[in-house]
Amino acid sequence: MKRNFLFAWYQTPRGKLLKELEADYLQKSITVSCQQIILQIGGLGWEGEFIDCTLYKNYTVLDAKGLGCDETRKIQAKAYCLPLQSDSIDMIIVPHLLEFDSHRFQTMREVERVLKPEGLLIVLNFNPWSLWVRYQYLWDKKMADSWGGHFISRSRIMDWLKLLNFEVTVSSEFNLDSVSSKHGKYIVHGHSFFSTAYAIKAIKRRYNIIPLTPVKNGSPRLSLVNSLNPSAQIKEYD
Repeated sequence: MKRNFLFAWYQTPRGKLLKELEADYLQKSITVSCQQIILQIGGLGWEGEFIDCTLYKNYTVLDAKGLGCDETRKIQAKAYCLPLQSDSIDMIIVPHLLEFDSHRFQTMREVERVLKPEGLLIVLNFNPWSLWVRYQYLWDKKMADSWGGHFISRSRIMDWLKLLNFEVTVSSEFNLDSVSSKHGKYIVHGHSFFSTAYAIKAIKRRYNIIPLTPVKNGSPRLSLVNSLNPSAQIKEYD
């Protein structure tokens, strides 16, 4: 499924509302210092709506086609083969990329590799059970490779993160109540079946194995009978 579907969705009334909610969510989620390194995998073109690149000099967008707003630093590369050192990134944002990536699990492995221990990962995905997303997908079917698509459920993403030693800290969802009145909301710890999209925050954990040192057996010691009970000895000689 081509990522053009994502940009076509953002042009619809519901897509514009979702864009506003996601921008607000990302803006509140970026809490690291300006000196730390933030990597966004998958360009959107409207990064300026949730990040001030004049303040965050170390904010970088990596995209295979070089997408991203003009103010950000850019790297043109494949997500499943990141040209970055291991344990070098403080925070990684993956906005609607995995569902359009045929090498998505390898991409997740690369994310785990380059993220520092205790680093933060944010993943944004469409909800595969959303009726509005499926309707838009059918309408723009010419932009996709097949009807099945690659929409990924929240539970599957959590399983992947668990396998890669991530700890999920927050799971949120984006609900679009009414496009005509421009109402929408994202809910922290929400699990609605028909939400339009969801977001997951996770922390990379690194568990160090502590080797068990063998206990050295000392030389055996002899002990006298009743030596630990002097009163018994006194009674014996009375």
